[in-house]
Amino acid sequence: MKKLFLTLTAAVALTFAANAQTEKGKLFLGGSVGYNYNKVNGTDHSNQNFNIVPNIGYFISDNFAIGTGVGYRYGQYYNDGANDVDLKVKQGSFVVAPFARAYKGNEMFKFFGQLSVPMAFGNTKVDGTKVSSTTSFGAQLSPGLAFFPHKNVGIELSVRGLYYGNDRIKDEATGSKQITNSFGLASDFFAPQLGVQFYF
Repeated sequence: MKKLFLTLTAAVALTFAANAQTEKGKLFLGGSVGYNYNKVNGTDHSNQNFNIVPNIGYFISDNFAIGTGVGYRYGQYYNDGANDVDLKVKQGSFVVAPFARAYKGNEMFKFFGQLSVPMAFGNTKVDGTKVSSTTSFGAQLSPGLAFFPHKNVGIELSVRGLYYGNDRIKDEATGSKQITNSFGLASDFFAPQLGVQFYF
């Protein structure tokens, strides 16, 4: 009887621990930050890109969360202009990415699938003059794996997965619009995205 009681107690404790990070009512915080800089020898110009998109999620039921990411991305580079004059191009976008995420696994490893709807609103300037505005909408289904070295910390590996994108560029001078649609499956397991989430 004592062995049966200990076995049941261990099973209940393990089940609770397995869902402790992802049980109903819990929150998680995380996001992505990136910076890239390059300069070609023999020139005075450098190209750089920066993005920061923090996110927050809330578990509306065990192992199922909804949330959003809100952030900004920026890029600066140079294009060849007339008379060998280099034109400075700046691109900035405000980013919003609501998502839903489902988990399955044990207390240390959980597989997850995330459906997100990324949106971006920004513009492009050339030598300080606004030349176009951009609007992007999309949908993305991404699989991943979360490793929990501590109950409050999850280290994630994920791939982009199935995606759709709709990009609209409006020329400020003419008012004309260019619309691009993209669809694909990006599952490069040799170049996964790495992330960290904090669970409360």
